[in-house]
Amino acid sequence: CNPVQHSRTKHIDVRYHFIKEKVEKGIVELFFVGTEYQLADLFTKALQEERFKYLFRRLGMRCLTPEELEVLANESA
Repeated sequence: CNPVQHSRTKHIDVRYHFIKEKVEKGIVELFFVGTEYQLADLFTKALQEERFKYLFRRLGMRCLTPEELEVLANESA
């Protein structure tokens, strides 16, 4: 066992076993999500414009107009 490699990956072991325990106890249920519906791709991959827009809409996101941004800025000031 390489101690340097272990220290770099220990956090992965801890997270894996934490989640594994929750699944075994029935606290967390995991589901398969096909590639088409992987919404996290929006934040983790360079996507073609059409794919980006599709995932963007699926998350319920939208572009704000300059006027909407100004209203939000004034509300938080």
